[in-house]
Amino acid sequence: MALAPALALAGALDLIAWAAFRIDKARARRQRRRIRERTLLGLAALGGVGAVVAMYGHRQRHKVAKPRFVVIATLAALAQAGALAWWWRAGR
Repeated sequence: MALAPALALAGALDLIAWAAFRIDKARARRQRRRIRERTLLGLAALGGVGAVVAMYGHRQRHKVAKPRFVVIATLAALAQAGALAWWWRAGR
């Protein structure tokens, strides 16, 4: 797979994870039905960078008190960045 499609896929997964975390936070504030933790964890595993941005960005600190969210999102973000760096390096 070329670098551009890999970046597009990673960006799409990040955007989906970011959106899910933001939607869940908005629902929590309104005391409405939330997105399942299992779903959020799965999205964090796929779109680590987007999940980390949603967790720590925007001054909302969503799900940062739960260690497994922090660990999974951080490891996924590092793995995603490492994979993209490797892909970029291999394609040169």
